[in-house]
Amino acid sequence: WQSFDTNVASQREGLPELDCHKGCATCCTLRVTATAPEVLMLARFVRAVHPGLQARGIDLPAQIAQADACTQGLGEGQRVAERQRCPFIAQGVCVIYQVRPMACRGLASYDRKACAQAASGKVDAIPYSEPHMHVRSLVQNAMQSALRDADLAWGNYELNQSLSLALADDTLQARWLGGEDVFAAAQA
Repeated sequence: WQSFDTNVASQREGLPELDCHKGCATCCTLRVTATAPEVLMLARFVRAVHPGLQARGIDLPAQIAQADACTQGLGEGQRVAERQRCPFIAQGVCVIYQVRPMACRGLASYDRKACAQAASGKVDAIPYSEPHMHVRSLVQNAMQSALRDADLAWGNYELNQSLSLALADDTLQARWLGGEDVFAAAQA
């Protein structure tokens, strides 16, 4: 992740400051997809932080399961209309921010008001950071190519559903490494 941030920073030199900030979750109602390695990493992270978060009144696995129940099978338009908040937003912050998937890392805006207007259907265009999108695309394409070359499932999966599957079954990582497409039901 540090390499991602470093590459984005070098490409952003001379560009305006981003208007994204801690606590801004306007884009956190969009459908997020992730690759199997990202999902499996997030499942390990959620399991590791669950006791500490639970002590603070945050039941992250339950929030993920609830979000999956509300969003499973919805298209992008339906999902935005539902305004279902990302299950990782708790007490005003993203609790997985440091390990968030590439889809989230690649989305950064120069105008949070435009984001809010787009979320309410008032505007179609958001001034986004091309360097973020560019680096995300390069990294994701390279990762998926490497996964395909290794004969591993390399698709993109809807995050809530695939993460619910991973949290419910500790055997998925070994099965995925064995060549099984364990997240096929959540194929994006």
